[in-house]
Amino acid sequence: MADMSTAGTSAPDHASTPWQRAAEGANLLSPEGNLGVTIFEEMTTLANSTGAINLGQGFPDEDGPAGMLAAAQSAIASGANQYAPGKGIPLLRQAVSDHQERFYGLKPDPETEVVITTGATEAIAASLLAFVQPGDEVLTFEPFYDSYGAIIGLTGARHVTAPLLAPDFLPDLDTLEEAFSDRTKVVLLNNPHNPMGTVFPREVLAKVVELAGKYNAIIVSDEVYEHLTFGTPHIPIASLPGAAERTITISSAGKTFSFTGWKIGWLSGPAHLVGAARTVKQFLSYSSGTPFQGAVAEGLSMPDAFFAGIADTLRQKRDILADGLVAAGLRVYIPQGTYFINVDTSPLGIRDSVDLARRLPALVGVAAIPVPVFCHEEGAERTKSLLRFAFCKKTGILEDAASRLATLKEKL
Repeated sequence: MADMSTAGTSAPDHASTPWQRAAEGANLLSPEGNLGVTIFEEMTTLANSTGAINLGQGFPDEDGPAGMLAAAQSAIASGANQYAPGKGIPLLRQAVSDHQERFYGLKPDPETEVVITTGATEAIAASLLAFVQPGDEVLTFEPFYDSYGAIIGLTGARHVTAPLLAPDFLPDLDTLEEAFSDRTKVVLLNNPHNPMGTVFPREVLAKVVELAGKYNAIIVSDEVYEHLTFGTPHIPIASLPGAAERTITISSAGKTFSFTGWKIGWLSGPAHLVGAARTVKQFLSYSSGTPFQGAVAEGLSMPDAFFAGIADTLRQKRDILADGLVAAGLRVYIPQGTYFINVDTSPLGIRDSVDLARRLPALVGVAAIPVPVFCHEEGAERTKSLLRFAFCKKTGILEDAASRLATLKEKL
């Protein structure tokens, strides 16, 4: 059983303006209340200044399918360079609908139940801003992807968390239930989970659905790593009984196809929820990425072998990096999905992963991100010795990083 004192933890709510609340939710404020340098910027600067391999920020270092590149180039050359329809071009909305049916048996109407967004981040923002207001609560698992805290801060809602517990980084279901309340308006789920690499089993998802129904909460499910799982199937929460009518499902092209700079995402779900999110979305970006939308539609129609292949290639990269981390004397948590791997620094006698992250580029020439930055205060203490590494890099880069990391024990 989990320590029940961790249930329902939340961010401080003393910040007064929307930008202050957003900055505080994303851990961007200094103790004095001023905007500080994020750990991501700090680690990138350290990597650049020391020549270290940057395994902190999660973006691929090589392009995705050549056919998608050619399709985007052709679209630009043929004049598809003005605003797309606010809800996305029909071709891509149909492709998203077909993808959901093909892989999961879901059949969103491309006219009323699919909206194309500026990446998954905008889809999340539009969904939360549509349904959440001050006084409400938004529940996430903790650690949580950093933008969640910022977006929740913008809404003025209270950010409540339920901890993911080592070694499998699953929630205790009783603790999860205690985190719900009559003020829970949205459950923001990330599955597969960044930063912990968990692919949630049906038992956990069913409990979320049960509790969302009990408290009449909306489920917003961020599933951008849906095709990046390793031997563990991804189960969209919308496919469970009782979930479809209260769930907005979100994904994007960035992670699946390694085109993070295109910023093409989408959301789908019942028309009344999608329509509300679309109303907000039209005042955020209205539309984006017209020449990329058709290329993403082409990508979503690729054969099953393509999707299986990208996961298999990524699994091999995961294992290369894991070997180096094991050789370093770290406790390695092998992820079931995403392209992040986490380690515990405690076996080396180090309890402060933030301190080690700042030393690591100079020590061995590799940069990582400490997991506590993805947490509120209590969660940061619980994850104090955890570090996250990204393995979405070229094989040769990862082999070099693994070799460097293997020397860590002797250099400390």
